[in-house]
Amino acid sequence: MSFDTLGLAAPLLRALAELGYRDATEIQSLAIPAVLAGDDVLAGARTGTGKTAAFALPLLQQMSTQPPAPSRRPRALVLTPTRELAAQIQDNVVAYGKHLKLRSATIFGGVGMQPQIDALRRGLDIAIATPGRLIDLMGQRHVDLSGIEYLVLDEADRMLDMGFLPAIRRILGALPKQRQTLLFSATFAPEIRQIAEQFMRTPRTLQATPENSAAPQVTHRLHPVDQAKKKDLLIHLMAEDSRQQRLVFSRTKHGADKLCRVLCAAGHKAMAIHGNKSQSARIRALDDFKSGRISVLVATDIAARGIDIDDLPVVINYDLPMVAEDYVHRIGRTGRNGRTGEAISLACAEESDQLRAIHRLLGNDIPRVEIEGFVPSVPLKLTAGGHAQRKPQPQRARPHGQRDQGARHHAGRPHHGGGRNGQPGQRRSGGAGR
Repeated sequence: MSFDTLGLAAPLLRALAELGYRDATEIQSLAIPAVLAGDDVLAGARTGTGKTAAFALPLLQQMSTQPPAPSRRPRALVLTPTRELAAQIQDNVVAYGKHLKLRSATIFGGVGMQPQIDALRRGLDIAIATPGRLIDLMGQRHVDLSGIEYLVLDEADRMLDMGFLPAIRRILGALPKQRQTLLFSATFAPEIRQIAEQFMRTPRTLQATPENSAAPQVTHRLHPVDQAKKKDLLIHLMAEDSRQQRLVFSRTKHGADKLCRVLCAAGHKAMAIHGNKSQSARIRALDDFKSGRISVLVATDIAARGIDIDDLPVVINYDLPMVAEDYVHRIGRTGRNGRTGEAISLACAEESDQLRAIHRLLGNDIPRVEIEGFVPSVPLKLTAGGHAQRKPQPQRARPHGQRDQGARHHAGRPHHGGGRNGQPGQRRSGGAGR
């Protein structure tokens, strides 16, 4: 569906055209008219389907058609789980609203508080915040939320996973009851539905894609391996094409740092990103990865939220996630905008429980491929009826572009056009939207 048919104002359509966007994604086509109608919205869509534009575009339009508030209090609040996501949303809001006179700023931890206090004092229309820092500013009376007309809870499921439920309830309790509330989430856990019942007015429920579904254009494969040989197997797989960009997931911060050192020692340009890194270090790592200055980014689940690269070809699960839903979130970093992608997982016997949970969530087993020299001494303990174990496949040096087991080749060139899941729609060049 074209953005021209969704009721958006001329300044927004002009900005979208300048960005090269024409057609809306499914969640955008569903959510934009509902938000413009003034409804509260409970929207579900998997990572990478364009949720940011689905709320940012109609929000900007509604605010731009109303007279500015006489006070300097923010009129809209966007709550998001991580500083990376907050920064990405801000980038998108600025890009979409370039022809509007609306002011926005980010409020998150890991950086000095004073610039954020100064921005609030100068006056804001839209505050994009993480719950922790916002609570701190509320406690110090630096922010007044009594003028909020619009509230967006973005990545609500992730905020609950991070333990933000008490902070969210405290923030919602400080807001005016008369407001429009938009909640976007990949899944609708019982706690999310409770928030909707308590803090939303008969919300319209929109489900663009099945909950916890993986993008159909992503190819999955799993390599069984002993835990002690995982690092060697990862380096072996990376040798397929050292120029290709890969996002590698580690379960812990310490593990991410250690893995990064191993990859650098093996000659790969790698950086780690996790919660213990300073904000400047995290921004630098993301920028270097997006620009192609480094080819490997090692991340934990939380820190990876906000990574948005249109043409990221491969995601590698070095450690399987403890929560099955995080598998879908992880692989949502690839296979975006209609492009193909590949999700590779390394699994040892100790991770059999996590793998069974992922299979239940996906509704089918991930195809397994044993690699000669890395066949595990202890097999994975999976229930009957899964995919048959494939014969070990010797992996020799191959010309660039060839992949084992018939896997597709995906270009590793980074795309420089973009912000987060926030990139709407299909480009005029024919590439699909986020």
